Amino acid sequence: ERVDSGLIIGADTIVVLNGQVLGKPADKDEAYRMLSALSGNTHQVFTGFTLIQIGGREISDFAKTDVTFRSLEPWEIEAYIATGGPMDKAGAYAVQGQPAAFIERLEGSYSGVMGLPLYETAALLRQAGVAWYDETDN
Repeated sequence: ERVDSGLIIGADTIVVLNGQVLGKPADKDEAYRMLSALSGNTHQVFTGFTLIQIGGREISDFAKTDVTFRSLEPWEIEAYIATGGPMDKAGAYAVQGQPAAFIERLEGSYSGVMGLPLYETAALLRQAGVAWYDETDN
């Protein structure tokens, strides 16, 4: 069966500290090094996203967020690593959950740091003429 309409949204997130991209840590030692480097510093989180309309067009955008970590104690980093949380996350952390207590300041898109910037995605949907809300829900 051929599909003539539909919508695909894809997104990916990177963490950048002083011009260096911090991907997903390969092991616990790398996670420790990443979190230690983020400690007491401001880094950027970029989430790029693309909207593809089947039978239509493709449009892309990104959101940039500045995230400042407070200074972390070595035991805090070790305790977080012990949870396994950092191992599948760019920059070795996720803004939701325990690492939220590491964040002193966030300027930009909280949902972008989570992985899909909702405000920016809604703007892209409006640009594409896609109703992203239920008009009957007041």
